[in-house]
Amino acid sequence: MKSETMTIQQIFQSQRQYCVPFYQRAYVWKMTEQWDPLWVDIQAKANDRLSEATEPVSHFLGAVVLEPRTRKHQMGVEEVFIIDGQQRLTTLQYIITAISMAFEAYRMPELRAWIDSFRWNINPAVMRNPEKEIFKLWPTLMDRNDYILAIKISEHENCQFTHVSKKNNLAEPNKIINHHRKAICFFYKKITDWVAEENFSQSEAILMAIANSVLYDFKIVSITLEEQDDAQVIFETLNGRGAQLHATDLIRNYIFMQADKEVDNPKRLYDSLWFSFEDDFWKEEQTRGRLKRPRLDWFVQTVLQVELREEIDIGRLYIGYQKFAKTKSAVDQLKTLNAYADHYKSMILGVESKSIGRFGVRIKSWDASTTHAMALIVSMSELSDDEKNQIFDWIVSYFVRRAVCGLTAKNYNRVFNQQVKRLSVSRVTIESIYSDLSALEGKSARWPRDDEFQKEWIEAEVYKVRINEPGKIKSIFIELEMAMRSSRAEDFNSLKVDQLDIEHILPVSWFNHWPLTDGTNAKEDEINNIDLSSPRSAIILKREKIKNTIGNLTLLHSSVNRSLQNYSFKQKRETFFAESNLHLNRDLMMADCWNENKIEQRGQKLFDFARKIWEGPEGNSEKSWFIETVLTNSLHGKRQNLSDVENTIPMKTITDLDEPWVYKNITFPLNTEFRANHKGQVYRGVVKNGVLTLFDGAEFSSPSSAATHITKTEVNGWKFWECRFPWNSTWQVIGTLRKGGK
Repeated sequence: MKSETMTIQQIFQSQRQYCVPFYQRAYVWKMTEQWDPLWVDIQAKANDRLSEATEPVSHFLGAVVLEPRTRKHQMGVEEVFIIDGQQRLTTLQYIITAISMAFEAYRMPELRAWIDSFRWNINPAVMRNPEKEIFKLWPTLMDRNDYILAIKISEHENCQFTHVSKKNNLAEPNKIINHHRKAICFFYKKITDWVAEENFSQSEAILMAIANSVLYDFKIVSITLEEQDDAQVIFETLNGRGAQLHATDLIRNYIFMQADKEVDNPKRLYDSLWFSFEDDFWKEEQTRGRLKRPRLDWFVQTVLQVELREEIDIGRLYIGYQKFAKTKSAVDQLKTLNAYADHYKSMILGVESKSIGRFGVRIKSWDASTTHAMALIVSMSELSDDEKNQIFDWIVSYFVRRAVCGLTAKNYNRVFNQQVKRLSVSRVTIESIYSDLSALEGKSARWPRDDEFQKEWIEAEVYKVRINEPGKIKSIFIELEMAMRSSRAEDFNSLKVDQLDIEHILPVSWFNHWPLTDGTNAKEDEINNIDLSSPRSAIILKREKIKNTIGNLTLLHSSVNRSLQNYSFKQKRETFFAESNLHLNRDLMMADCWNENKIEQRGQKLFDFARKIWEGPEGNSEKSWFIETVLTNSLHGKRQNLSDVENTIPMKTITDLDEPWVYKNITFPLNTEFRANHKGQVYRGVVKNGVLTLFDGAEFSSPSSAATHITKTEVNGWKFWECRFPWNSTWQVIGTLRKGGK
């Protein structure tokens, strides 16, 4: 390769056209990130020229990598491919166009003709295709129409502005401007605003200073590839570290640089097998955890997981793709991606005419991207639609049952990656998938059986404690509603799903209008002074817990006036449920009262539907679950001797089970929340596995060591932390739990 430092004048003075390969990404430079800093540099250099105090110092604009194209005809301009640097060169063309418009605005035709020689090639008569070859730069296919319209601006009035919005989008009075024209207008406005601030007699001097600074003071290192140089290797070296491009931008270049060597017409290949991936659907950014990537990146990751049957790190997506493509032609790579694309798109959009689309609708609320690779394998298999539907039902059941049972979601990536690997050594069958899911064991992986699912469904505080996301609990009740109807297809649209909200029948704040079973009303401050030996306290605790169980929840349309939501059941029934068209609420319309027994009965009735909707594995739960239940019961004062079950259930290591955190004779039950305010920031923790686990995963056996971890200095943790017990709604400083409140 050859490299030389060139001024912008040298770059654009030749009878040459810089072509952006059709498969490269579109023009993406923006005002805040690139245009404005570049203008600051231009203005500084122009000011140096105006002051004439010192010789102008060159300003380095970066490098461009160019690949000359073989010239097959004598006529026509020389063509050079821009392997890297198209954003810089495109922006420079927009700046030169803006300067040209400014010369026209100030009636300087000779100077405009001079500056135009750096944006137009001359002598159309000797060109093979004048309409194309007159441009100094020929953009990628996606940009072409907008670029041509922008670069042909001839009337400076097109860049007069009514305002600059808070989002930095410039607006024209007569039309919406495209991104390319917006760039030209940005620089035009900067130039003319500066000239307007000075004496009119200085107009020509300022404009010439700007033009000369751009053409002569800014320099670029031009790297020209020679015949033996590999353009792909050079491109990856400059862009492979992820600062400038998304992984799929690199992948697209990888494919079509290979296609350029393998097929006669790579443009036709691009149009037929890649162009659909430039759709906005694939560009839309999606967040998973802390990572945000275009949907196309996540799709390619999923395809690679299926094809390679291994976990693919999104941060090393391009490396994973190279492994996949190593033995494949460009055509085969594109055919593979297209084969998966329709299934993936149907899943994401929820196309209900397809099995994977219906699965996508049901799983959408459950943050289940870990299942996407397995879902594609199932969808593209030779199984019947009924068999695919059954497998997808099991996957949804796995998520719902584990959530209701309070089991962690942290291990799902490993669980479903293992399923994908197993499917690589055997033909996909409904029996093998059921067997594999049913065989999962332990708290981090098991698929709960009916006995565990039923107990937690009826007794557990599922809402706000087990499932703290309204969208998830809402999806459960929507499926219950549809199951109660005579047909799942029965006027689904009448549900107006987007307008439905979760409602507590026994309200969250029940103290004023909902007497206890003994006929008295509880006071809210009684929750903060629970005496576990008091029968009254036991009644209050049971009510506080049962209000968040599934039997006490329903759906209501968001348009319903909620001003009476904490009032008595009779008032709520007449206000909320009488007009409801939901089958979920029919029993509520006829109920004469609402109490703990009614809640448990409704929970059981709903479970009869749930066990069929989210069908689980056969048999009774694994032995460890019984032990966990025994331990959990003991934490809540239910005396039960482990020896009663030892003879029939081999003991699992107790250290594997969740337990309370006991420190200095103070017991903090499982799921007790902790919080502290330090320097204006709130830090949180929760009791898990017998220790205090903080927001960053750090575990501590004493409150002071946990506090020191945050403050980086010794501090009294008893005064630093507040806690909230699982059955409580208020916070208290943990030091108040000790004798004397110390």
